Amino acid sequence: MSRGFVKEDDQEEVPLVPPRADLPEGMINYVTPTGMKALTDEKGRLIAEREALDTTDENERRITMNHMNARLRLLNQRILNAKVVDLKNQPKDEVRFGAFVSLKIGDAKKLQKYQITGVDEADISKGKISFVSPIANLLTNKKVGEKVILKLAKEEKVFEIMDIAYN
Repeated sequence: MSRGFVKEDDQEEVPLVPPRADLPEGMINYVTPTGMKALTDEKGRLIAEREALDTTDENERRITMNHMNARLRLLNQRILNAKVVDLKNQPKDEVRFGAFVSLKIGDAKKLQKYQITGVDEADISKGKISFVSPIANLLTNKKVGEKVILKLAKEEKVFEIMDIAYN
C-alpha cells in the first residue's frame, strides 16, 4: 500500500537507538567476567524496565517498547558474541587482556593504573581501557620494565610498565 494512503497518526516512528561501544568489524568481543556480569545485569534491568512500563497513551507505549526492544536486540547480540576471558589463565609476566597495568607516564612521579577490558566495560574515569585502544595495543605482550611510545599529533608519550597484575 502506498504511504500516501496511510493516516499520519498511523505512522510508526522508527526508534533511534545509540550504538553500543565500537567494536571493529570481525573483532572478537572479549570481555572480562566482570564485564559479562555487567552486560547480563544491564539486560535484566532493561527487561524489568520494559515489563514495568506503564503508560496510558498506547502510541507512546508502542514507541517506548520499540525503543527498548531495539536496545535489547543490540545488547543480546553483544552478549551472544562475547567471549569471556578467564584472567587466571593469562600469563602473569605479560600484559594481556584483563591485566591491571601500573604505568609511569613520562617524567610523572605518580603511577597510573589501568585495566585492559572489553569495549563495553571500558571507562577511562574508572581506569579501564578497551583492548582495541591504541595504548592497549602498544602495551599488549609487553613485560615489566619495558617502555612503549604513543605518538600523538604534537608529541610522543612514553609509558613504562612498572607492574602487571590479574586480580
